[in-house]
Amino acid sequence: MTIHEQIKEELKDAMRAKDAVRLTTLRGLLTGFTNELVVNKKKPDELLSDEEAIAVIKRAVKQRKDSIEQFEKGGRLELAESEKKELAILETYLPATMSKEDIRRVAEAKKKELGITDSTKKGIFMGALMKELKDKADGADVKAVVDELFA
Repeated sequence: MTIHEQIKEELKDAMRAKDAVRLTTLRGLLTGFTNELVVNKKKPDELLSDEEAIAVIKRAVKQRKDSIEQFEKGGRLELAESEKKELAILETYLPATMSKEDIRRVAEAKKKELGITDSTKKGIFMGALMKELKDKADGADVKAVVDELFA
């Protein structure tokens, strides 16, 4: 069963359970899937591959994180809390990401491999590291580790 099919089934379960937050989140995700299909010139009733579905979910997660940050800055904690609940639901569909310690080990090995000693080549290092850790690690975590290595 693909992620797209799984989410369609879980939408039905959320309706039966009258779980409003889950229902809203999954409906939004399915809308994102349909939009992705249309953009890729496919029929709206087709299914996305798992890679395409994960890309849509990652965009939704990034939107939620940005919204949470903005709501907290604006003092709208009730809206931030709502976004956090949706974020928790969305993250269940993403593959597990590496911890910062694991990222640090890979980053240190890559740094030695490339022979980078100063922060002037930080961009090249970051690019090479992100290429290696593409779907395994969160970009923000990788950036934080790289910043620590060059601090």
